[in-house]
Amino acid sequence: MLNIKRLPPLCTFMVFFFTTYFINAQQINQFDANKQRTGVWEKYYDNQNIRYQGQFKKGKEIGVFKFYDENGSQFPSIIKNFRETTDSVAVEFYLANGKLQSKGFFIEKNRVGKWQYFFQDGKIMSEELYHRGKLAGKLINFYPNGKPTEITHYKNGLKEGISQKFSSDGILIEEVTYENNVLNGLAKFFELNGNLREKGIYKNGKKFGKWDFYIDGEITDEKEIEDQKRFINKQKD
Repeated sequence: MLNIKRLPPLCTFMVFFFTTYFINAQQINQFDANKQRTGVWEKYYDNQNIRYQGQFKKGKEIGVFKFYDENGSQFPSIIKNFRETTDSVAVEFYLANGKLQSKGFFIEKNRVGKWQYFFQDGKIMSEELYHRGKLAGKLINFYPNGKPTEITHYKNGLKEGISQKFSSDGILIEEVTYENNVLNGLAKFFELNGNLREKGIYKNGKKFGKWDFYIDGEITDEKEIEDQKRFINKQKD
């Protein structure tokens, strides 16, 4: 029997190193008595770069799983957090440089609840709500300065209700109404100074009935608007 105490220090270290290595190797990618995955699992691509690492219990993922791109990036491209008490999985997607790209929740393959998307500097770019994999509720897109560029409501994956667009200074420039993803109802368009420019009704995606037009916030007619546009273009020429 090998007497470790009589070995030189370097040899003792090597014995412990390889013993620990082989013990750990035996503990990876194991099955339990019911032939279900258990403990730590690691899988690799054909080029030997790591594909994912995570832990199983009774054949089910638990805790944090890290997934990597085939090109061998040091940063995971996806991180999933599995919980034993719910089917909801917290998911984070990352860019190749390790920056967080988006995060939210999955149930099976469907997005659910709130999802957020980010600019490279970490500021929020978009926020969405999902129900069973389809947009439902309020969607907000943001400028890099943090102000909203668009606020639109969805139902069953389609635009439904009020949709607003804003300038980078936070001024409302458009407010329209959707039904089943088609323009239907009152619509308002504004100048960049906030003054109302035109107002009317859409029906089945087309302008319907009488529309009101404004100059400097005061009501006018379409002819006067066209005359003003021609004057402005002439001045530019």
